[in-house]
Amino acid sequence: MDKIRKGDIVGRKSYGKDIYFKVDHIIEKTNEKIAILNGLVERIEADSPISDLEIIPREEVRKRLKYLDKSLERRIFLAGEKRSNGKNILGKILHLDGDRKYSEKSYNYYKKVGLNAIVKNIPEYKQPKVVRRLLEIYNPDILVITGHDGMLKRGKRYNDIYNYRNSRYFIETVKEARKYDKEKQKNLAIFAGACQSYFEALISAGANFASSPARILIDFLDPLLVAEKIATTEKYKYITIDDIAYDLRDGKDGVGGIGSNGKLKKLI
Repeated sequence: MDKIRKGDIVGRKSYGKDIYFKVDHIIEKTNEKIAILNGLVERIEADSPISDLEIIPREEVRKRLKYLDKSLERRIFLAGEKRSNGKNILGKILHLDGDRKYSEKSYNYYKKVGLNAIVKNIPEYKQPKVVRRLLEIYNPDILVITGHDGMLKRGKRYNDIYNYRNSRYFIETVKEARKYDKEKQKNLAIFAGACQSYFEALISAGANFASSPARILIDFLDPLLVAEKIATTEKYKYITIDDIAYDLRDGKDGVGGIGSNGKLKKLI
């Protein structure tokens, strides 16, 4: 068995290596080592005994990452040039992402399609503590709160917040943002969540859109596409999940919500 180390790209043998993960860190438990894993191209966090992991060959990793890059390139091509042309002011995005690599890719995507976005790599557990300060500094129209998540026991305990790896942090962050929003009357549009997140609790906390109604994996791009749609839609138009679902990998199973007005301002 290959020695598994932090940073390795691995698959879980018991799941047929269906998802590629990066080893975030390794913890010691009674008589065994457990790896904490983050999805390579999906926003999921999981854990696994080291004995159930197998290192993925570099060529296979390159193929999977190439798929992610092609998805980004395709979306950039479809998006076209949306930068303000002096007649329109696009909605301003503040994006908090728990994954460093995803933060970099998100920033590059926003920049290439001409969106006005600030991206901060903030670990999920720190997001509730810093969100208000960042909102005060950047004064965005749209807030994206994401990273990695996952259910500890799939298919059961849907209403138990402690059955989700990071949903409680996303929920707390949404609540803090809404406190700020109430004071400033900013009417923020908020997307929150990641793979298998506690959708109903995120919406109850004040998110306009959230993942994941069907407790499935969501694509890296899904939060970005929601933010893009809101940022490039005029303020008088109300956006529902029906306006976005066709762009998302798994449609309404991956993302749902109550909707939001657009944030684009037209200058006369």
